[in-house]
Amino acid sequence: MAQKMTPEQNLEVRAELFKALGHPVRLLILNLIKIQPRHGEELATILHLKPATISHHLSKLSDVGLLTSQKDQYYQTYSLVGEPLKKTIEEVVYLPQERMDAQVKEDAYRTKVLRTFIKHGRITGIPSQLKKRLIILEHILEEFEPERKYTEHEVNLILLDFHEDVALLRRELADHGYMEREAGIYWRAKREM
Repeated sequence: MAQKMTPEQNLEVRAELFKALGHPVRLLILNLIKIQPRHGEELATILHLKPATISHHLSKLSDVGLLTSQKDQYYQTYSLVGEPLKKTIEEVVYLPQERMDAQVKEDAYRTKVLRTFIKHGRITGIPSQLKKRLIILEHILEEFEPERKYTEHEVNLILLDFHEDVALLRRELADHGYMEREAGIYWRAKREM
C-alpha cells in the first residue's frame, strides 16, 4: 500500500522530476528509449559518452520513475514508463487548489499561534484550547533530537528556556504522545508530524 505523502514530500518529488529532466543528455536518452528500449552500452555508443556517464543519467531518470529496467542477458535494458510523461506541465507544477489552500491556511494559523503565545523564545502563556496547545508542544519538541535519550534533568533544562512550569510541559509532551518516558529517561516518540 502506497504511503500518503505530505505536501512537502509531494513538492520535493515534483522538483526532482524537473531536476532529472533538466539535462540535455537525459532528454536525448528519453527520446532514444522512446524509439525502442536500449541498454547503457548502446546509449554510450550512440551519444559518444562513457558508460559510467550514461549509467549516472539512467539512474537519475529511473529514480524519478521515468525509466524501468529489465535484465536482458548481460545488459540492463531500459524502457520508458509512460505515465509520468503523460501529465501536462500544469499537472506537475500545480498542486490541487484545495490542498494548497489547506496547507497555506494551516501554516498561517500555526504562525499566528506561535506569534501570540511565544515572545523572545519564551511561552507567555499555555493555551487552553487543545489545538493551539499542540502547536506549542510541536514547537517545543523541535528542541529535542530524534532517537536521543534525555534524563529528566536535561529535559527540564530545555523546557526551562520556554517556561518555568517544566513539570506541566513535560507531562503535556508525554500525555499527547510527543515524548515517551521510562524510569526518568525521555525520548521523542516516533510519530508522523
